[in-house]
Amino acid sequence: MDLAKGNAIIGQSGGPTAVINQSLVGVIEAAKASGKIGQLFGARHGVKGILGEDFVHLFDEPVDVLEQVAMTPSSALGSVRKKPTRDECLAMFEVMKKRDIHYFFYIGGNDSAETTHIIQQVAQDSGYDLACWHVPKTVDNDLRVTDHCPGYGSAARFVASAFMGDNLDNRSLPGIKINVVMGRHAGFLTAASALGRKYPDDGPHLIYMPERPITRDQMVEEIAAVYKRLGRCVVAVSEGIVDANSKDHLTFTEVIAKGNELARDTHGNVQLSGSGALGDWLMDQVKQALGGSIRVRADTFGYLQRSFPGVISPTDAAEARMCGKKAVEFALSGMGSGSVAMIRKPGPDYAIEYKPTELQNVAKETRGMPDEYICEKGNDITKAFIDYASPLIGELPPYGRLKGMI
Repeated sequence: MDLAKGNAIIGQSGGPTAVINQSLVGVIEAAKASGKIGQLFGARHGVKGILGEDFVHLFDEPVDVLEQVAMTPSSALGSVRKKPTRDECLAMFEVMKKRDIHYFFYIGGNDSAETTHIIQQVAQDSGYDLACWHVPKTVDNDLRVTDHCPGYGSAARFVASAFMGDNLDNRSLPGIKINVVMGRHAGFLTAASALGRKYPDDGPHLIYMPERPITRDQMVEEIAAVYKRLGRCVVAVSEGIVDANSKDHLTFTEVIAKGNELARDTHGNVQLSGSGALGDWLMDQVKQALGGSIRVRADTFGYLQRSFPGVISPTDAAEARMCGKKAVEFALSGMGSGSVAMIRKPGPDYAIEYKPTELQNVAKETRGMPDEYICEKGNDITKAFIDYASPLIGELPPYGRLKGMI
């Protein structure tokens, strides 16, 4: 089979982002412009849509509509969390054969890369000619190989902006404020809370990430020390923060559950977002330790971080669309299957290049924050992280102080 001829299919998978549709439109544009792909089918809700033959004819969409969709957060085709079995892959191939589909594009994170890898392996074993390409996205920024992930810059911009506002609020009405941020195994998004700091006493004053296990007592002691010094304290906590007292490296959320069965998706991931349990528990622990007279509050950012329309990073949007275009370019070049990686070029000015990488390099496994991005005490970030993340989020809103209040 000559893979330069045939139709294509695309789906979106996993948690939505603010720029995932930029990647979708990038694929549509490049596929249509190539002249080598007859039709591009959009699968509603990812692999479920393929199994159910539930498709959208994407080449029929007007250009002005696609531009509006590109600027719209969340998954335009609908998303899914599903790990297909071998039998389901074979069933999908029967659906694809009827439509002469020989290109498969899947936009998502590491679990979606695993799904793409599974489909590619079953296709190879069964003799079905199918080029499978994973287009990266995830607000967690935890995909391996790539310098950063589409979706992260905009989510990081949201987190930085939210902490800027919360810090100002906390400075006006002093107390202790704890915010729980997304991040199952990686602290990149929680670390972004520091990107909006301007003055030496700005919060967050403490940042806790999954890469540095901590005890409940240590956290309370550090919060108390900041409160004693400043009369207030803003804290950023990753949802995946690990209890240092746990022999099994359990998260605080899992410890709080006390052995109760926690919800998991088909890839085996414990549900950490969408619940205020961790924030409420931390707030109670601080109150008990420091006394009820101190004002202590907690918020869980939850799913707000993923698809917030008002804080989309221009850099993030442009790179997400280019990842979609590059996936088509790599697929049509005869490379077989793979994933798109963004590699940062060395030098003082921010620039990246796009390169293919094998699916097995991205599938399933994740990466955490490098050691050089986390301070020695493990409760803050370093300048190296600021230098890394600042170009990804764009310019933040300005703010100032009265001279007499500095």
